[in-house]
Amino acid sequence: MSWLSRVRNSISFLPKRQTTDTLWHKCKKCGSMVFTKEWEDNLMVCPRCDHHDRIRAHSRFEQVFDEGAFEVLPSTDVREDPLKFRDTKRYTDRLKAARASTEEKDAFLNARGTIGGRQAIVGVQDFAFMGGSMGVAVGSAFVAGVEAAIAARAPYIVFTAAGGARMQEGILSLMQMPRTTVALEMLAEAGLPYIVVLTDPTTGGVTASYAMLGDVQLAEPGALIGFAGQRVIEQTIREKLPDGFQRAEYLLEHGMIDMVVHRAELRERLGTLIDYLAPAEKAAA
Repeated sequence: MSWLSRVRNSISFLPKRQTTDTLWHKCKKCGSMVFTKEWEDNLMVCPRCDHHDRIRAHSRFEQVFDEGAFEVLPSTDVREDPLKFRDTKRYTDRLKAARASTEEKDAFLNARGTIGGRQAIVGVQDFAFMGGSMGVAVGSAFVAGVEAAIAARAPYIVFTAAGGARMQEGILSLMQMPRTTVALEMLAEAGLPYIVVLTDPTTGGVTASYAMLGDVQLAEPGALIGFAGQRVIEQTIREKLPDGFQRAEYLLEHGMIDMVVHRAELRERLGTLIDYLAPAEKAAA
């Protein structure tokens, strides 16, 4: 151990967050070292290159709801490990590890609050929990979010982030695709808007289902959005794909999404969309 490390470790009065591991944040895109406080104050966006980093569900709720005030809705109970799946580890062990690291029950969380003074239900997919993979618990949480929106006569806003379906649940994970689609039909019949914000990354079965069924499709800058990976597509068609393929800006240019919105402008833009899609007099009916 160097003399500098010994001196640093001997300073016991510094708060835990002000260690060398937490004082700085390294941008994954440009590699710049930014003070963690500056990065957090900038909504987890790099102030040097504007890279939108992946964020957790509670941070997302704090950013989009008025005054950062929200109420997390109860998680749904589902049968765990229905296939008794095991690869290099048991599925139950993977769930325990994910819950220990994220302190969440599964990869999808709903919350209630106001955006621009209007009530809304917001669902957030957490990539930190097993890559945000879609399983029975995620499907059930999504349906519960739709039901909460219908009960509250409020719009449902979903932030997607996933590597696709959860392989440990086999066909049961794929069944969540039609299940969530039927739930959205219920929301549409109730005359309530469904707004999707695609974040980095949104891929696989999630893209092939509820991620692309919004009344309005938003995306964060630079978000990776697609079904199959770029390498798989290139090997299949035997052609080189263009630069920026499957990024939010490319999809906007080619008409797959409606707008790319900076994180700092997201709450205001969502408020405008809610006012436009669900006028106050209709919401109160």
